[in-house]
Amino acid sequence: MSVLERLRKRSGLLVAIVGLALLAFVLTGLLEKGGSLFGGSAQAVGEIYGKTIDKGPFDVKVKEAIDGQKRQSGKTALTTEETDQAVQQVWNQTINEQVMEKEYAKLGLSISPEELHDLMIDHPHSALVRNLSDPQSGKINERFADPRTGQVSPAKLQEFVNKMTDEQEQSWIKMEDYITQVRTVEKYNNLIKKGLYIPSAFAKKEYIGQNSMANVKYVIKNYKLVADSTLKPTDAELETYYKAHQNEFKQEASRKLEYVAFDVLPSAEDFDLAKQNMQKVADDFKKRKSAEDSSFVVAESDTRNFDMTFHTKGTLSPMIDSSMFKEEVGFVQGPYLENGSFKISKLIASKFSADSGKVRHILIAYKGAAQAPPTITRTKEQAKSMADSLMNLLKKKKGDFKDFVAKFSDDMGGKNAKPKPGAKPGDFVMGKDGEYGWVNAKSGFIDPFKNAALDSKKGEIVIAEGQFGFHIIEVLDSKGKQQKVQVATIESKVGPSSKTMQGVFVKASEFAGKNKTNELFQKSVVDEKLNKRIAENIKESDKTLPGIQASRSLVRWVYDNPKGTVSEPQEFGDKFIVGVITDVKEKGIGTIEEVKEALTAKVIKEKKGAQFITDFTTAMASGKTIEEVAAKMKLNVAQATSVNWASTNIPELGTEPAFVGTITGLKAKAMSKPIAGEQGVIVAFVDTKTDAPAQKDYKAQQTGQLSQMASRTDYEVYDALKQNAKVTDHLVRFY
Repeated sequence: MSVLERLRKRSGLLVAIVGLALLAFVLTGLLEKGGSLFGGSAQAVGEIYGKTIDKGPFDVKVKEAIDGQKRQSGKTALTTEETDQAVQQVWNQTINEQVMEKEYAKLGLSISPEELHDLMIDHPHSALVRNLSDPQSGKINERFADPRTGQVSPAKLQEFVNKMTDEQEQSWIKMEDYITQVRTVEKYNNLIKKGLYIPSAFAKKEYIGQNSMANVKYVIKNYKLVADSTLKPTDAELETYYKAHQNEFKQEASRKLEYVAFDVLPSAEDFDLAKQNMQKVADDFKKRKSAEDSSFVVAESDTRNFDMTFHTKGTLSPMIDSSMFKEEVGFVQGPYLENGSFKISKLIASKFSADSGKVRHILIAYKGAAQAPPTITRTKEQAKSMADSLMNLLKKKKGDFKDFVAKFSDDMGGKNAKPKPGAKPGDFVMGKDGEYGWVNAKSGFIDPFKNAALDSKKGEIVIAEGQFGFHIIEVLDSKGKQQKVQVATIESKVGPSSKTMQGVFVKASEFAGKNKTNELFQKSVVDEKLNKRIAENIKESDKTLPGIQASRSLVRWVYDNPKGTVSEPQEFGDKFIVGVITDVKEKGIGTIEEVKEALTAKVIKEKKGAQFITDFTTAMASGKTIEEVAAKMKLNVAQATSVNWASTNIPELGTEPAFVGTITGLKAKAMSKPIAGEQGVIVAFVDTKTDAPAQKDYKAQQTGQLSQMASRTDYEVYDALKQNAKVTDHLVRFY
């Protein structure tokens, strides 16, 4: 029985939720994607416990999720990102049903009707609270908020129960299901966390390890001192290492694509045609009346923008900056080519203003304005009316500006104005009494404020509207003169014509047609001196590839075809791509051939290590001190201070866990045996060692370790269960 039904029986009420937005069900933990399409069903979106998840039933659930998002958002179509979220939501739900619910059943975990009632009404779960809140401000919708606390009111929830529509009722039931799932996950994770324990011996060991410090002298013979080319591992050596260290060669499924991009760029003919078309627009622009300029620009320009800004000299494009300050209003320049676009610019207006103005102001803010104090409740319309009234009083000399600043200004910067350190009595204080000194075009004020300061005459009082509210500005003084111009620009980017695109497509098709194998592909790349690009380590879950627009279909193609396949030309943005699959790796232990490069490097390193250990052993037979050993090896002695078992990075050495572990176990004045490390073979001498201070108990260490372990529970347990269930997905192939 749902909580909704129980509410009906208990109170005869239905809970009304207006615009309830369902959260995507996201289980704790990260989803691990991967897996090959080969060997499985062609219509499988994934596998769990070896069982195929068929696309048909999965599609039905995806459609329901997408339709639900459309209804809630009021959209007729979702973005790619929103669709991906819906697909992932359904996949997460599938994992929950196939994997997690089995775990819950084993433990007898469930949510009783009484508990669900509590989570939905009496003490609303945080997920429900989020759905009743404004996503921007975080405030609870006032229909469900307690006016005293601002929190969700259980009484209001029940008060609106009977007003729920059928559609809202369905959303409410789905929310019940969601809260049930989330709470079950929380219970499951809490059970595991409550079962964790750190023995005091472990805590003591960590404490001693972290607080016992050693100062060390060491000698290292770096593997780089011997060239890799001097060592040639035999097949037998490679096979022996491979069999003994297979876990080092675990890999995810991946593909490697080598491709040639045929860029679709506008031809000279395309540029000529674009210029001719823009010349017609320019001729028409010259004939237009000034009242028609803005609508004409918006209609004809790719940017759909009419620039209202007044520019000073040096702030326009270099192509037009000089002419626009010389010509008369109505002058049209162009078409001219700039950054791949033909442009036409018209001088709309010209005026002169001060170089700088000395100003003071009163700020009248309103609720919702930037940085408005929370005490401000007036509306924007009320703020405008108040600013107009105050300005009229000031103009009629019926009020003192400083007094008005103190009584009415909402400028917190002015109210909190303080003299600079070392200032003398009478020195100017920025913001005091609303005064902000001299303002010029480069000053750090918003444009409406600067424009009012520079465009108004000395003694004028004007109002400027900005993001902070309405500024009543008085120009105390002004100096200098500069010209400002308003310029409208029509822009049209030159693109390739259909003829040009067809030509590039034919070229790409010819290349693909004559190079049906990897060998022919590679040979043609060299012979034709083409720029070959490589996309390595492509995962099945990848939605994009670097440098290729909307490349999900290419990822699908790579996973749908065997190694050596050469593609037909595929269009991506402004290019056609012809590629060949040059490497295919399946999930699991890589074969010797697949990992041969990495395997060879490891065997060479091992051979160097064995030889260096022999060299050190010989040197140590007659050298009793670290300095003598270094001299016999013709190497230098280095030092590392304050080394403990938690040291993750040793200066000059980097990450050397074997070195750190060895040092931890040595006593003072003891020398180590040769250590095969990451960078080379090392012999260490512990010069001094400081033991950790004695401590009565290790409860703090126990608590800290337990907290760290518990924080990993949410995702590590889930990942382990997924790994055990052999969860793989092929979603990107279909969605």
